[in-house]
Amino acid sequence: MPHDFAAWLPNENLLTTDELITVIEVAVDEGINEIRLTGGEPLLRPDIVEIVARINAIKNAPKLSMTTNGLALAKLAKPLVDAGLERINISLDTLDRERFKTLTFRDRIHDVFAGIDAAREAGLKPLKINSVLLKGINDDESVALVEWALKEGLNLRFIEQMPLDAGGIWSRSDLITADQIFADLSTRYELTPVDDRGSSPAEEFYVNGGPEVIGIIGSVTRPFCGSCDRVRLTSDGQIRNCLFSMAETDLRATLRNADLSDEAKRESISKAFRSTVLAKLPGHGINEPNFIQPVRPMSAIGG
Repeated sequence: MPHDFAAWLPNENLLTTDELITVIEVAVDEGINEIRLTGGEPLLRPDIVEIVARINAIKNAPKLSMTTNGLALAKLAKPLVDAGLERINISLDTLDRERFKTLTFRDRIHDVFAGIDAAREAGLKPLKINSVLLKGINDDESVALVEWALKEGLNLRFIEQMPLDAGGIWSRSDLITADQIFADLSTRYELTPVDDRGSSPAEEFYVNGGPEVIGIIGSVTRPFCGSCDRVRLTSDGQIRNCLFSMAETDLRATLRNADLSDEAKRESISKAFRSTVLAKLPGHGINEPNFIQPVRPMSAIGG
């Protein structure tokens, strides 16, 4: 995020908790069996524990996970688990306090470490850490991050930076690729592929024969679009079949249409989910010459 980012959504554009739960209920009826709450930062939402509890109370409740920056996790980990949260991913790109300040504009790395401890104590496992390596900033920390993760019993996953940054500074020439990450780690560790990746975005590798593993998500250079089974709901009620989609389907307008009955709204949302999935393209197109970066950054889509 750029330091002066100001393109925040007005509150009236955001789905209410009731609207959100309605959409999730329909999604579950349509066959969605896992929900991940992400952002932006989901723990900024004051009703996040209520949202988790209400999702967990849905008939045939989906598996429920979350991706967070961890800053508020020390306080919320136990209430979230008590409400039904099953798994969590915590974003952390560096172990160095000064680098953390450079990346986030906040001197709060201690809050992330406290959040990790609280998540562990609350019983969330596996605890996954998401790290993005940036050239000239933290790309020399791959081995140190793995050493730390192994010591702490954490499941570390490196993610290639994607062209979805709000600052528009992404550059292919500066990309720290999956191949480079693998090569750097291989100077210290023996990495053996884990079989049966399924639809997971991460290629996992046993470290020195296991059982510990690390993951590498090569979203740009090793796309996994053919096995992707995800659909995204933005906080303002749009559904997207790909992070890089140039099209969205507006569910908020349907939810707030006073001329439609509740049954008609749900049927319209069901049709929207089906048509959105059927329109999914075979690939994200990042590596095509005519690729255009979506207007929405990752923080507004849900990473």
